Amino acid sequence: MAGGAVTSTAGGGRPVRWVGFLIMAVTIRIPTTLRPLTGGQPEVEVEAGTVADALSALDAAHPGFSERILDEGGSLRRFVNVFVSDDDVRFLDGLATIVPDGGTVAIVPAVAGG
Repeated sequence: MAGGAVTSTAGGGRPVRWVGFLIMAVTIRIPTTLRPLTGGQPEVEVEAGTVADALSALDAAHPGFSERILDEGGSLRRFVNVFVSDDDVRFLDGLATIVPDGGTVAIVPAVAGG
């Protein structure tokens, strides 16, 4: 279906949406410094197909994440690292990186010191 989203329960499972690719369950690991935004939860489950979708869903459920993770242009801030299955998204497809069903997105603030 061009230009639209389709909801399906094919296979008797939970409903999923099709918008050019499958939207899947994704776990986002929240760093300690950002856990006040999630009420202390170390992990949040969202439905997303890409890292951008996952971060958007996280911000929709727990407002305040986008401004801490993304810059004014919508790119990852330099001091924030995001990993999908232990791979840095900067070396994959950035925010367009596909997150597999059941995959994990980890937000890791850069550590500096001296």
